Amino acid sequence: MTAITLDTELSPAEQALAISMVRGLAMDAPLAAASGHQGTAMALAPLAHVLFSRVMKYDPAHPDWPDRDRFILSNGHASILQYAMLYLTGYGLELDDLRAFRQWGSATPGHPEAGHTLGVEVTTGPLGQGLGNAVGMAIAERHLRATFGPGAVDHHTWVIAGDGCLMEGVSHEAASLAGHLGLGRLICVFDDNHITIDGETSLSCTDDVVSRFTGYGWDVHEVGEIADDTEALEQALRAAKGIEDRPSLIVLRSHIGVPSPDHTDDHEAHGLAFDGVDVSRTKEAMGIPDEPFWAPEDLVESYRRHAGARGAAAYAKWEARTEDVRADPRWLGAWSGGGVAGWADNLPTYDQGRSVATRSAINDALNASAEGLPGLLAGSADLTGNTGTRLSEEPRHAATAPEARQIYFGIREHAMGAALVGMARHGGVLPVGGTFFVFLDYMRPPVRLAALSRAKAVFVYTHDSVGVGEDGPTHQPIEHLATLRAVPDLQVIRPADANETVSAWRVVVEHDGPTVLVLTRQEVPTVTDGSAVTRGAGIVREPDGAPALVLLATGSEVALCVEAAERLAAEGVPARVVSLPSWDRFAAQDEGYRRQLLPPGVPVLSVEAASTFGWKEYADAAIGIDRFGTSAPGGLVLEQLGINVDAVVARAHALL
Repeated sequence: MTAITLDTELSPAEQALAISMVRGLAMDAPLAAASGHQGTAMALAPLAHVLFSRVMKYDPAHPDWPDRDRFILSNGHASILQYAMLYLTGYGLELDDLRAFRQWGSATPGHPEAGHTLGVEVTTGPLGQGLGNAVGMAIAERHLRATFGPGAVDHHTWVIAGDGCLMEGVSHEAASLAGHLGLGRLICVFDDNHITIDGETSLSCTDDVVSRFTGYGWDVHEVGEIADDTEALEQALRAAKGIEDRPSLIVLRSHIGVPSPDHTDDHEAHGLAFDGVDVSRTKEAMGIPDEPFWAPEDLVESYRRHAGARGAAAYAKWEARTEDVRADPRWLGAWSGGGVAGWADNLPTYDQGRSVATRSAINDALNASAEGLPGLLAGSADLTGNTGTRLSEEPRHAATAPEARQIYFGIREHAMGAALVGMARHGGVLPVGGTFFVFLDYMRPPVRLAALSRAKAVFVYTHDSVGVGEDGPTHQPIEHLATLRAVPDLQVIRPADANETVSAWRVVVEHDGPTVLVLTRQEVPTVTDGSAVTRGAGIVREPDGAPALVLLATGSEVALCVEAAERLAAEGVPARVVSLPSWDRFAAQDEGYRRQLLPPGVPVLSVEAASTFGWKEYADAAIGIDRFGTSAPGGLVLEQLGINVDAVVARAHALL
């Protein structure tokens, strides 16, 4: 193989020692924790060294540099590999952090966590998610490059994935989407070590990975037995960097646990195979001192100095040539995750009594604000018109139109969710993706990871109840709202009408984390001014005199409660109607505000066309649906399942 001129000041001896040091740390940290995964990190130490010291573009002194390369360890169980490299390159981790691997409060948790450890781009662990995130990052990079020019945005997305990542279904969806879009700056190294926890991969999988990814439209290179050949690794990585019209897969045959004399190619090395004796024997084979967390200061200093010099020079050039771009209000708006001044000025308002499906209202809001939200990218999983995520003035995002903001994700809910998280974590874009609410079941992992990593992604779920109608119970969500409300740090909003939907969009843009919008298929009358969304709840109808009862509802059931309150008033029962579009926002309010809306001693009846699970938090009695739906016209299904005025009035009297 042709020799390569190394872009490095590290001597060959220093490079070999650094790789051995990483392998030593990959054994030491899990051993100290009595928990973790050693073998994969050991096998991939040379690859990580080449990526971080020769190929990738980054600057540890400016870890949030918009034009840095993005690195994703999709097989996140090998986290000690990433932590070792972040330590070596000067991202702020020190030996004490590695000694505290997987311990309470440490900066080195069991799997990489974005926002927790500097230098970690996305939260990985659930296998395959990182590959899906990488697709989203590559979409964001290409779109921003087309929008602001290659002088401002010109980087690559690197991902390491293992057998487990490629077995998980999300990898199929994500790889198919990436190939279709021709994401040429996306480079995945497949760690083909033939090992899973149970044993050899042949126990459960005989996929032809090369044919599979070639069929997706990827550029695939089988590089064979070069996992320890740093020059050959660099050549393969740089060759992949030269592919601009499609994503690249490098199939790297590695040997888990190498260079252990006892556990190389042993499936036990996937986990905690190395005890103290094994570690000593492996360090002896590598020719390094048999001491825990061996990391000579001069070597670490040299490595950091080199990495810092390479990155600092690249960053300085970028900063000099982008001064004008970085002052552009559209650049600032995009990278803030928000908009330019006045972005919300054209948002619509709706007259009281007008009937509008909230899925239509979100579409109105998106289009009215699109010009003022330069980072907005919207799309759906084959339901663009149905979910209100169509940007009317935008052509289709494609390899030939990377500046376009309308993304067609296809029938790939899982990949769409993971890509949205990747786009949000990349920065510079505000990603919105829509599908039917019941298909949340296909994308729970990315929604949960969005909350865990505070990724500013927007998940639009429409057809939010049995009001879906004739499609029947397979398409009628029941338990979904309750499950989302249980997710920490996830903003969930089910607006009552069009005005609350527009207010919800304002809140989405201002929020610093992920949001789920839960919207109706059917038209609902406009009964609010939208103000309840800001604080999570608000009074929609106040009776004459003190309320004897509070009707508490979300979504389409708020209008139903307004009608029921009017009938109750005619029967001598003064009832207040409170809209509760966002439980999490309401829970964040002070006790005084909550007591103001829900006065102590006044009975509360909740009404929601979904599971009643959780309503005991606020209500003395609950009207809901604690069974699966049925196939019939939506209005009839709601009526027959007790989501109607008569049922509310009768239950109100019974409660009183």
